[in-house]
Amino acid sequence: MDVVAALVYLAVLLSAALGVYLKRRQARAALAHRDAPPAEFAERVTLQEHRRAADYTVAHMRLSVLETLFEAALAVAWLAVLLGPLHALLSLVFAPGLTLSVAVVVAVAFVDHMLHLPFSIAETFGLEARFGFNRATPRTMLLDEMKGAALWLLLAVPLLYGLFLALRLAPDYWWILGFAVALAFMVGMLVLYPSVIAPMFNRFTPLEDEALKARMEALLARCGFESGGLFVMDASTRSSRGNAYFSGFGKAKRIVFFDTLLRKHTPDEIIAILAHELGHFKFGHVRQRLLQAASLVFVGFLALHLAFSQGLAGAFGLPYDPGVVLVVVTTAGAPVLHLLSPLTNYLSRRAEFQADDFAREICGREPMVSALTKLSRDNLATLTPDQLYALFYYSHPPAPLRIAALGGEPR
Repeated sequence: MDVVAALVYLAVLLSAALGVYLKRRQARAALAHRDAPPAEFAERVTLQEHRRAADYTVAHMRLSVLETLFEAALAVAWLAVLLGPLHALLSLVFAPGLTLSVAVVVAVAFVDHMLHLPFSIAETFGLEARFGFNRATPRTMLLDEMKGAALWLLLAVPLLYGLFLALRLAPDYWWILGFAVALAFMVGMLVLYPSVIAPMFNRFTPLEDEALKARMEALLARCGFESGGLFVMDASTRSSRGNAYFSGFGKAKRIVFFDTLLRKHTPDEIIAILAHELGHFKFGHVRQRLLQAASLVFVGFLALHLAFSQGLAGAFGLPYDPGVVLVVVTTAGAPVLHLLSPLTNYLSRRAEFQADDFAREICGREPMVSALTKLSRDNLATLTPDQLYALFYYSHPPAPLRIAALGGEPR
């Protein structure tokens, strides 16, 4: 076996082993504190609610462990067994060239998605339904799958053709051009997502509560935030979970509240949540995340360039085809992204702390503390996560840490 191939296989297996280890730690942490919620939450979270959150965490981790093991086995299978015969099969249909390369990537993505679909079904109609979160029907999920596939093909196929054509015409510099196009695409998606893509899956209506809307608009004006509107999303058609976010870029920015959140929170809590989202705007977190993503994409294109020039596919006994190389690189890159997750999540958690502090300055401590406690309780987020697991998988700090940073208790 080629040394490079052996290292990639080892990285995939070690990454999976690390994932299983961390998820088992998270389950053990939830179970260890199942009968003893943190003292500072005793007045806000009942013992029954705390136990239910622990049970949800354990069930979620068990399903996630199975999926992690499956993903590792599938990654090894693609590289060692499946990818070569798939390329040979498609070669019977398509002549060597751009279309064959694109077909390889599309076929792998399709098969990979279909093989993961049972886990999505088990999570939605098994785990989420068991704990009272799921509101989606099989028809809703099927329509989402069809729309998602159509959107992916509409966006991915032209980009793949462009990528492989650039590789053919400018073999030494194609990756720089590819990075520039990818960066433009990411910025374009920030603009198009709120008004074009998101409405394909959910219904967005203007906020109708005039009193709440007036308070929100006053806060927006105070913070100098120009938005394209305040919208309510029909999240309850799929889940009972609550959330809020702002999306978009420039004049395309939108403030979005889940209808589930508006039903469960008081006006003061909703204003505090809005202030938190405005904190992301004030500190430029969208631009920061874009720069972070651009850095990873740049490294990815450089790695892809080296993979083409060094004949990475040959290390696995695979034919030199741009589509095959792209699949090999994305498969080999997954363990690297896993190891980088503590850094990326640290940056995300730091941004959340900054946004929380901004909300505290604007609205005071208590509304933010109350909102965070209620979000954690209603979404069955464990209040006693494993610290090492959180380091790798938490993009938001756990509620106890966020509340401690605000300087108050959930009373």
